[in-house]
Amino acid sequence: MPGDRLTLQDRRQIAAGLREGLTYAAIGRRIGRPTSTVTREVMRNGGPRGYHAEAAHQVSTRHTRQRRTAALTASPGRADLGGRDPRLVDEVGAQSVELMIQAGLPQMMAKVLAALFTTDSGSLTSAELVRRLHVSPASISKAIGYLENQALIKRERDPHSRAERYVIEDDVVFQSIMAGAHNQTQIAEACTTGAQKLGATTPAGARLESSSQFLLHVIDDLVRSAEYWHKIYFTRPQETSETD
Repeated sequence: MPGDRLTLQDRRQIAAGLREGLTYAAIGRRIGRPTSTVTREVMRNGGPRGYHAEAAHQVSTRHTRQRRTAALTASPGRADLGGRDPRLVDEVGAQSVELMIQAGLPQMMAKVLAALFTTDSGSLTSAELVRRLHVSPASISKAIGYLENQALIKRERDPHSRAERYVIEDDVVFQSIMAGAHNQTQIAEACTTGAQKLGATTPAGARLESSSQFLLHVIDDLVRSAEYWHKIYFTRPQETSETD
């Protein structure tokens, strides 16, 4: 059934479908599973050329045992999970990580960002991230530095301890877009400078100049749109009433 875990037979059917050159959608129809399930299964286990049913099943079985052990030892009422089943939070987090990796974010950075996204408070300390992700403090520190540079998170002092908290804002996507727009503007300006040095009438100069103008127009449209929708989705009612 679609809601159940993949069986070894399912995985053998997936491997057979890949050998036949079938699409993920066609394989999904063959085994009665969503296309997304097949896609995640293949990409987690070597990709379309490296997928092996038995190896994938062994990995899945091992991860299932680990999750069950963690569920028995973890506190189900942790504040950062809002009382939710940790397995459900992990499932949402895992899906988010996969999408972020596909979008180009390094794996550890994606895991830290997903952990922050799936907490109600939107903040965690380094120690909490270490426990939650089962990685070293050094890995967390490296990921935090990267995410800070991308304007995706910020640091705050925990009022109840000497530890720092890493915080993700509700409008983090907006902040990321604005930071990206700033970087793209610098690229556009560099293209303009390069065009002037090479000569706007030369093929290389014309290419740089057209790229610069294209970027600047797109950035302007993007920033205007982001600012408009930011006001709609992230402006708090009390802020609006104060300005009326």
